[in-house]
Amino acid sequence: MTSQFIPGADAFPSLRAADRDEGDDYRLHRRFDRMGRLVGDRGMQRLFASHALVIGIGGVGSWAAESLVRSGVGVITLVDFDLVCVTNANRQLHAVKGATGKPKVEVMGARLQAINPRCEVRCERRFYGADTSEALLSVKPDVVIDAIDNLQAKTHLIAACRARGLPLVVSGGASGRADPTQLREADLTAVRGDPFLAATRKLLRRDHGFSPATDKTPWGIPTIHSLEPPRAPVALAYDAGEGFRCVCPQGQNGMHTCDRRSVIYGTASFVTGAFGLACAAAAVRVLLAADEPARAADES
Repeated sequence: MTSQFIPGADAFPSLRAADRDEGDDYRLHRRFDRMGRLVGDRGMQRLFASHALVIGIGGVGSWAAESLVRSGVGVITLVDFDLVCVTNANRQLHAVKGATGKPKVEVMGARLQAINPRCEVRCERRFYGADTSEALLSVKPDVVIDAIDNLQAKTHLIAACRARGLPLVVSGGASGRADPTQLREADLTAVRGDPFLAATRKLLRRDHGFSPATDKTPWGIPTIHSLEPPRAPVALAYDAGEGFRCVCPQGQNGMHTCDRRSVIYGTASFVTGAFGLACAAAAVRVLLAADEPARAADES
């Protein structure tokens, strides 16, 4: 499937393909005044010229993507095969009235374009996996945010980014948590208490040749995780003793459905959102750090 480009009106000259690395025509728009006062003109110039790839536009990824655009990232690619479901409304930014049944990337893309019409938003409605990895990663983004909740896909993405030398920020499990103050950032090797990330590390070692995960041999993969143990889901009256029943608009989509999950954990926007915002913060640090050698050379 080809990507969808949502054109911006008045694109920053520095984002044109021919001028991507040119800074002579830089001018800060007032919408980024407050961000600029944190990172300065040079920092904003770097963000405007950066391309972020967010894979998984759900309870974590939607918040991460919006925060990146509000921070001034000039090009963003959204990857998700899913459609908006009514059950997304409690935690996903694109889940609003009239959006149910529409592709998440398209609804989110329109939202991001409204936030910053000058941002180049690319929408890829596809599932990340071994068969789509080459097409999605070959654009060489400046940073990748992994907001995937599928173990095989997540593991493949981490290994693929490592092989390509692409900067990556990983999100751990946000489901079953209720306390956003328990979030931390650590190397993937140092995370404890997250069963999903533990399984991810195991597959990376077994299938992709990663070294044993110890605090003394970090993998260099910043990871947002929670110290809070996941809570078991609570049965609801309308379950009628039969457990969760999927009401997603796409039904059986050939990838995975809610009905096939062994457990459907509870979620809260104040936790998934915190994960997404923390991922965006880590990604912005990665982008700004990449400019440090040039900055130091200019100042010497």
